[in-house]
Amino acid sequence: MRVRAAGPVAGPSVILCHGYGASGDDLCSLSSAIEAGPGVRWFFPEAPIDLGGGARAWWPIDMVAIQIALMQGRPRVFDTEAVPAGMSEALGRTHACLQALVRDHGVDPANTVIGGFSQGAMVTTDLFANSPERWAGLMVLSGTLLAGGRWRPALEQNARDRPIFQSHGRQDPILPFGVAEELHALLVQNGAAVEWVPFNGPHTITQTVCARAGTWLQSVLR
Repeated sequence: MRVRAAGPVAGPSVILCHGYGASGDDLCSLSSAIEAGPGVRWFFPEAPIDLGGGARAWWPIDMVAIQIALMQGRPRVFDTEAVPAGMSEALGRTHACLQALVRDHGVDPANTVIGGFSQGAMVTTDLFANSPERWAGLMVLSGTLLAGGRWRPALEQNARDRPIFQSHGRQDPILPFGVAEELHALLVQNGAAVEWVPFNGPHTITQTVCARAGTWLQSVLR
């Protein structure tokens, strides 16, 4: 798994994982768009599955079913409790990547925020809740509730007072806003310190989200 990096060679860090079908450098511009404060390092892991044409994925998704639902004007329906096929392998490879950043790049989990966009947000939400490292915070950019059978008990044990930034578009046709609200409710229920940024828009990252994320990161990273 390749990692693209931006920023100084030492300091607090942000690790963001891109969404399904994006290239490995898709989120790199966020290191400039989000004002996280001086000395912050940014890392952008690349998903392990090559979809061709530069597109990558963390685990397979039935895009045909999604496209059909969109054409028919139906919201996407999926099982929020089950672990999708291929997600467990993605979690193992992503956790190994994070461990390599700790080992080889001096990343300190206690001063590092992990997160991502869409599918990348789901991978890092699981790792934030379940991995032994105590990450400083989590950024869920247009992510959603998934693998609830794993997440619910883990968040009950590990979410209290932990900083989480969550944004989602009210008109998101890919990951319905209502399911993101379910994730938000689950985080709040388990005592997480959630910065919740809903916005009027689709499956994207807006300037408002970037501005709010910058302020949040400055409060979380030392």
